[in-house]
Amino acid sequence: MLTKKLTDLPSELLEHILCFPVLKHVDICNVSSCCKRLHDVCHGRGKVWGHQYKLRWPRLQRFYRQNESCDWLREYKTRHRVGIQIRRTVESISKRFFTEVVLGDSFAEIESLGMPEHFCEDELLFILTSDKRKSLTLKYYAKKILYFLRQQNILRSLKTFLEQPAEQQSALEGAILVDQYCNPLADVTLESISAQVDEITEKVKKMLRIKNPSHPSLRIAQGELSGDFDLQRQVVCALNSVLYEQLQYKGNEFDYYNPLNSYIHQVLLRHTGIPISLSVLYMTLARKLGVELEPVNFPNHFLLRWCQKPRRSEDIYDYVYIDAFGKGKQLTAKECEYLIGHQVTAEYYSAISTTEVLLRMVGNLLNIGKRGEGNEKSYQLLRDSLDLYLTINPDNVQYLLLQARLYFHLGIWPEKVLDILQHIQALDPSQHGAVGYLVQHTLEHIQHKKHPVTPEVKKRSAPEHLEVQYSVGLIMKHKRSGYNCVIYGWDPKCTMSQEWITTMRVHQLSNGANQPFYNVLVQDGTCRYAAQENLEPHSAPLEIGHPEVGRYFSEFVDTHYVANEELQTRYPEDLNETLGTVQELYHRLTPGSGNQAQAPGTDQNNHQAAAM
Repeated sequence: MLTKKLTDLPSELLEHILCFPVLKHVDICNVSSCCKRLHDVCHGRGKVWGHQYKLRWPRLQRFYRQNESCDWLREYKTRHRVGIQIRRTVESISKRFFTEVVLGDSFAEIESLGMPEHFCEDELLFILTSDKRKSLTLKYYAKKILYFLRQQNILRSLKTFLEQPAEQQSALEGAILVDQYCNPLADVTLESISAQVDEITEKVKKMLRIKNPSHPSLRIAQGELSGDFDLQRQVVCALNSVLYEQLQYKGNEFDYYNPLNSYIHQVLLRHTGIPISLSVLYMTLARKLGVELEPVNFPNHFLLRWCQKPRRSEDIYDYVYIDAFGKGKQLTAKECEYLIGHQVTAEYYSAISTTEVLLRMVGNLLNIGKRGEGNEKSYQLLRDSLDLYLTINPDNVQYLLLQARLYFHLGIWPEKVLDILQHIQALDPSQHGAVGYLVQHTLEHIQHKKHPVTPEVKKRSAPEHLEVQYSVGLIMKHKRSGYNCVIYGWDPKCTMSQEWITTMRVHQLSNGANQPFYNVLVQDGTCRYAAQENLEPHSAPLEIGHPEVGRYFSEFVDTHYVANEELQTRYPEDLNETLGTVQELYHRLTPGSGNQAQAPGTDQNNHQAAAM
């Protein structure tokens, strides 16, 4: 009787009841199976399934117009199916790519699934925002896949941008695309950057209003102040005052080669940059206020030029040159040469296109990547900047060869390396020596990948491992350097080269190289190889904020990290050892000790030199 009474209610009221937050999709499925009346109320395009969809995946609402008629049940099923497929794919990657330094061709399969991109991204974000301390390996690979997918989208946007007529290409929009590609996980959008630029523009207008209340740039309709140099000068003066005095923008002389100086969202955030990034901002602001400035590809110091004649001139002395890095200082052509310490020909004073601005900007990032320390971060910057450069200028043989060598060095995308080499050979047959060498060794690499090496298994119970005191997952502290770290591997003796042993002064340790050494992930983001005598269990274990933690560990549980399946396969007896050590160190409380964990005694007076 209760069911009959329920079904007698109006459809709007039934929908309202079935949209109660306590009801999940399983409940709605069960209700809709009761009878035709309830089945009709729960139809796919109705309010009930729309509510379930929005409740479970709130981030996806921005992809739908308000009150849009949509088959919510079909959308729900598709999104649910995508979530299962993405999760399975991410889980499988750890098993297949654990030993890879850089994940290369592992992401193509995500694209090949042919699923809606916004559903894929939403599931990856769902994985990343779940319980902070758990599913670390899943999050590690989800983050890398999200990085890859967003970059593919940005590359497509960049290609569309480059297809526009040159006069329609905005240097700011191009700079944002470069920024987005190198920082795909950051919240960088054209809308947010434009809004910040508009805020600065309003500050300049406010300054102008004080000086000249009737200035044309204060009008809503913006136009070029062509020919009226007094009005233009007022704009430039107000712009310098706001940008460099009021907002304290400046050139980053002390950390010039930091890649953050090239990213426009970081320039706006930190109020500092290098000549080209500050010039893009300055030029954009000036144009918004009616002053046409042009970018100048001056060697070693990017500049802007401002024509002082009513019409465009070919004479370099008819221009004032603006140094956005030097607080908007205005220079003559001769004074520009003092910036770099030598004379240059007139061609270096010419205006360049937006495409050339982007090539210069990306070229700076390329040089920073080449100057890097050979770690994953510098390799990533090098890969990203090469991708960008070759998207803008796909036939540059020098950078094509560099890209092929980089992929070969990292052991990734061997098939793509062969395609790049074939392209190089077609562009420049004189490169046949370098191309031939790389082709031969890439083919060998492809063959080698078909026969993977069985991972080395290290058992603590083996006679040669009896001196190993610590196990993977333990949070440690370096006695001399003071850094915090987590162990992710060990060797019974130092396995580094003699050159490394000499450089790191291992012979000065009391046990030298003839003692266990540990691979550790350090809090500062580095990976180190530390001698046993230099390590001690941390008295108050803490999470280690290292980007590679998820590659080796699945969870952090207050006192230690739990090795994931791949690491446990290589150190099968370490998990029990870690649990025993943790129990001994942190969970065995003695009367009067309170909750303070007691670490074993260590020799604090050992002043011998530390091995890294």
